[in-house]
Amino acid sequence: MNTLLALTSLILLVFSALLLWQFLEQKKMIAQILENEGIPETSQDPELILTLRVLDPISLAKRESRTGRLLADRLPVMTRKMVYQEVMKELEVELEERDIDVEMHIEYR
Repeated sequence: MNTLLALTSLILLVFSALLLWQFLEQKKMIAQILENEGIPETSQDPELILTLRVLDPISLAKRESRTGRLLADRLPVMTRKMVYQEVMKELEVELEERDIDVEMHIEYR
């Protein structure tokens, strides 16, 4: 029984060594490809960004404000911009109350 356990342990050790060797070879290959392509190897993690999209800003403006009801049909682009600015202000106030530091921007795509 001890012989069987020792043999199994030896097989697992050899298999683990083989996997480690393969991992190191792949790491070398990736580094070589990055070097050949001139891509710098970045060690920092990607930055996380939260994106918010108001699905129906026109109906929100009509529902939430008198000005929105008047402008929504005549100036929809301006109404959308105003809705996003107001949402941004409200989020900023809420986050400040909770002591969460954020940097907010409106992005046009």
